[in-house]
Amino acid sequence: MRVLHEGYGPGAWHGADLKAALADVTAAGAFWRPAQGRHNIAEIALHHAYSAHSVRGRITGGAIEPFILDGDDWFVLSDERVLAWPAILEAVDAEQRVLATLVADVEAGRLESPLPDAERFDLVLGITCHAVYHAGQVQRIKRLSTPYGAPAAEASA
Repeated sequence: MRVLHEGYGPGAWHGADLKAALADVTAAGAFWRPAQGRHNIAEIALHHAYSAHSVRGRITGGAIEPFILDGDDWFVLSDERVLAWPAILEAVDAEQRVLATLVADVEAGRLESPLPDAERFDLVLGITCHAVYHAGQVQRIKRLSTPYGAPAAEASA
């Protein structure tokens, strides 16, 4: 369980976890694209939510509710017409929360998983590394974008 928190809140020893990295992102910053063909923060966040949802399905071994959008893995989000930034943040948070509860319930024996312990651990470790990796991407995109990368006086010069 602690491993999950290293990647997504309430704070990790290694710097910003994904929750912290997303905390100060505005809607404008979320949909800013660093270059053509590159993912923006909104796409990265929703991709992680989808990945956490998928891990949850693998741990349970059964059908789970559909994801917030039809499709899989990466979703093109150029602006808020498909999904608003607050809804994306809520999806990430909800998927992480439900996954953490599921892992805790399996560990406590309240739920069973068809997977052996080692495979479940690999999935939890994998989604944690996934969150940390994407937290780094989010931090980098924030530094590249004008609202985050330079003080307002420098940006307008």
